[in-house]
Amino acid sequence: MSGTTPGAGTRRASGPRVRDLRLIPPAPRAWPLIGHLVPLVRDPLALLRSLPAHGPLVRVHMGPVPLVVICDPELTRQALVEDRIFDKGGPVFDRFRDVLGDGLSSCPHHAHRRLRRLAQPAFHPDRLPGYARTMTACTEKVTGSWLPGQILAVPTEMMSISSRTTAATLFSNSLPAAELGQLIADVKTIAGGLFRRMLLAPPLDRLPTPDNRAYLRAHTRLRHTCDLIIAERRADRTDHGDLLSALVAARDLEDGGRGMTDAEISDTILTVFLAGTETTAGTLAWALDLLARHPGIEQRLHTEVDTVLRGNPASPADLPRLELTERIITETLRLYPSAWFLTRAVTHDTHLGGYALPAGTNVAYSPYLIHHRPDLHTDPETFDPDRWDPERPQPPRNAFLPFATGARKCIGDTFAMTEATLALATITARWSLNHLPGQQRVRPVLGASFGPGRLRMRATPRWR
Repeated sequence: MSGTTPGAGTRRASGPRVRDLRLIPPAPRAWPLIGHLVPLVRDPLALLRSLPAHGPLVRVHMGPVPLVVICDPELTRQALVEDRIFDKGGPVFDRFRDVLGDGLSSCPHHAHRRLRRLAQPAFHPDRLPGYARTMTACTEKVTGSWLPGQILAVPTEMMSISSRTTAATLFSNSLPAAELGQLIADVKTIAGGLFRRMLLAPPLDRLPTPDNRAYLRAHTRLRHTCDLIIAERRADRTDHGDLLSALVAARDLEDGGRGMTDAEISDTILTVFLAGTETTAGTLAWALDLLARHPGIEQRLHTEVDTVLRGNPASPADLPRLELTERIITETLRLYPSAWFLTRAVTHDTHLGGYALPAGTNVAYSPYLIHHRPDLHTDPETFDPDRWDPERPQPPRNAFLPFATGARKCIGDTFAMTEATLALATITARWSLNHLPGQQRVRPVLGASFGPGRLRMRATPRWR
């Protein structure tokens, strides 16, 4: 693979401990003292796209702190698979851990396997049809309130769909409407503040600025809400058919039948809610934006959903025939991967790509970077769902990482793809969304994930 040192992988370093990372080429245009903070704040996506030209590993400085960015797909896979050596940590996951505690996506390696075994039944395929019915019902509820000709704030509407879906699949009917609204607002505040706080080294992230105060208030409320719901469900002991019931009932046979503590359930709930709302909302909003810019693909999608659904609500049984719909979601995730920039911490002296990395080194990988490499994806800036047609040559192995890989691959990947596919089919079966006259191409708003900013579109009914 381009940029990879032949035969070089991840392994324990031998000989003296190596502390000097200066052999790894630096990204250009670093400023004294602040490093690459200016391009990271001004246009981090452009910075990421530029890095592969400098080598398989590149040094970026967040202030005085070096961050080794992995630019090669095979080295990225190796780091993700070696999750004991490349453990969750670094600037991004330190911020995630502030919010999520030791949840499934943020806990260290030594705690992960047990939590994964306990959480896995909540995502068992047998539960997916029930979740899928909820997904479609939530989409229909939101889109059924739209009016012909209404101008929609698309990210807000998609957030309403995904948050209702996540809340319903997590909590069933345990959350009153007012509390659900506050919970959604708090999740948006936290997700929007994560990237900003990632760039601020302590103690700057704890200064009593308006943004920091809003972030901390949202975090406190969110924790309190989750704790109350867990206490109520423990007392109830009824299986509501939702994710929370599965988490409360889970027992680890490899650990003497021990279940999850309240803190572990709370951390997992927050992880699922944060991962299952803004990320799916952003994917759906981008997909609708892309379809409006490619009317030929939109027309083909309308033909597919009309043929498959025949005016009925989308169901799990329809998924195998919603082939183009799924390819559109896949291509949207390639162009705009929800988890666009993530970090790991090196726990033992090791080598990666021929370079020595001492314990304590912060490394980063970016699905966005990998997905936009022109040597891996033909015309990478072009929206082409048919690149995922199985009849066409597929991108190289490890060139598509929207849900990561290895033991820490996203536990909800099938859940997320099902939700996004059913939601897009349900929306486009009834509505066509069009850009407003003169509207400029929207810019991404970067946070824990990234969505299409202030995207506004006009809703036109496809049938009456």
